[in-house]
Parts: sequence; C-alpha cells; structure tokens
Amino acid sequence: MSLHQKEPRFHGTTTEKTSRNMSKIRGKDTKIEVVLRKALWEKGYRYRKNYKTIPGCPDIALTKYRIAIFCDGEFFHGKDWEVLRPKLEKGKNPDYWIKKIERNRSRDKEKDAQLLFLGWTVIHFWGKDILNKTDECVKVIEEAIFETTIGEAEID
Repeated sequence: MSLHQKEPRFHGTTTEKTSRNMSKIRGKDTKIEVVLRKALWEKGYRYRKNYKTIPGCPDIALTKYRIAIFCDGEFFHGKDWEVLRPKLEKGKNPDYWIKKIERNRSRDKEKDAQLLFLGWTVIHFWGKDILNKTDECVKVIEEAIFETTIGEAEID
C-alpha cells in the first residue's frame, strides 16, 4: 500500500459510501424543519426550536399553545412500515436497520404519550408532506391552535 492510499475501513457490512452518506444526516435544522419553520414564521407564529424542556425534544414547539411538532423523515421513522420492513429484510444489514427503526417508532409513541399526559398537543409530519404540501401542514397546525384557544375560552 502506498503512502497516498488509505487503508480500507469496514464497520460490519457498512461500506465507505454508506458511512459517508450517514455522516451527512443531520439531527437539527434539517431542510424539512427549516421549510416548516419559515412558513410558520411568515404567518406570524413564534416557536422554540428543538425544545429540550419537554419529552422528545420536539423540532418545533409552539409553547404559547402547548403544541409539539415533529418533522419525521420517512425512512428513519418507518413510514409505511408494513411495506418498508420486507424491503429492509432483503437489503444490507437488515437486523440493524429493522431494530433501529422499530426502536425509533416505539420511542416516538412513548414520547407522544408523555407529552399528551403533560397536556401538549402532538403533531407529526412526514418530510415529503412538509416539502410538497407545506400550506396543508400549516393549516393542520392552525386547526390545532384554534382548538387549543377554544378549549381555553371554554374554561374561562
């Protein structure tokens, strides 16, 4: 091996290309989060990003209305799991991916339950819906705001 060649690194069945792609996946300020936040900001809604003081650290939290919004990527959160799982079983490293995505899905449910118990409204959007139907996503949020404010008015 010459000085200019790198020694190949293998992590199980992960290839260099896969490793490089995975390293570029972000946890915060993803494109889908930014698109939805900009749409909400333009409508005059103010929010907290990655709000750590409540379970699940929602991507967007409308604290005034106690609404927690999660922007979920289709792959990592298992959209259409009945269809995705068989595909993963045939792919590379199926044990790892199935376990990882199932854990993400169960964690999502656990955090949702905790937030609901604390009196928060929980909304999940798929990434492609945010990108392709941003206005509809904003309408869903506005409906939740309306229901929250109606509920408060009835209490007063």
